[in-house]
Amino acid sequence: MTGTYTSCTRLCYIVRNMSSCITSNAHKVPQSPDLDALYALAEPRAGYFTSREATQAGYSRSLLAHHVSSGLFERVERGIYRLRRYPESPRADLIIAELQAGAQGAVSHESALELYDLSDVLPAEVHVTVPRTASRRRRGIRLHTGRLQRDDVTTWDGVCVTTVERTIADVARTGLSEELVLGAISQALQRGLTTRTRLAGLAERRGGRAKRLVRRALSATP
Repeated sequence: MTGTYTSCTRLCYIVRNMSSCITSNAHKVPQSPDLDALYALAEPRAGYFTSREATQAGYSRSLLAHHVSSGLFERVERGIYRLRRYPESPRADLIIAELQAGAQGAVSHESALELYDLSDVLPAEVHVTVPRTASRRRRGIRLHTGRLQRDDVTTWDGVCVTTVERTIADVARTGLSEELVLGAISQALQRGLTTRTRLAGLAERRGGRAKRLVRRALSATP
């Protein structure tokens, strides 16, 4: 698998902030559709956007339906659309789950490991971490509640996802087998997805099982 982190500006946080600004200014819905604003939100996500974001960019339900009929938009799931000019994403299931969970969600835990190709385990549900329990439970999504700091989240193949370090801490804390956690740490180091320094810092901050497994992996890795 190939994939790249975004720059340190954390692209998904930029998109989140744009979406939050749109939502917080719901009373200022533009009188005419703002396609540029919609594209700015959707482009980093392989063209995906929510009906709420479209509404706040000036698209009524009838206009959304019109553009679906004309072929400009595609209705993917209830409340989720895609700009057809963008190619289909192989990570569509993750992007859709992230959007369904809410603007502040990020793909995490076993789903993040699979995205980074750090595990052969294919989770039955998409794991998403949200900062509060406001998101409704949805079929196919496993919600986790936890605080996500700016440096805990990045973008990989168009998906807002927890960083490698945060992912390792999460799966260690929630009980993933030691073999899989140690294997993920080893692969992440070998492939340059993280560094010994970042992992050591993670161990000190997190403590507990994550600290023990990280220390064990680092001691076994030259």
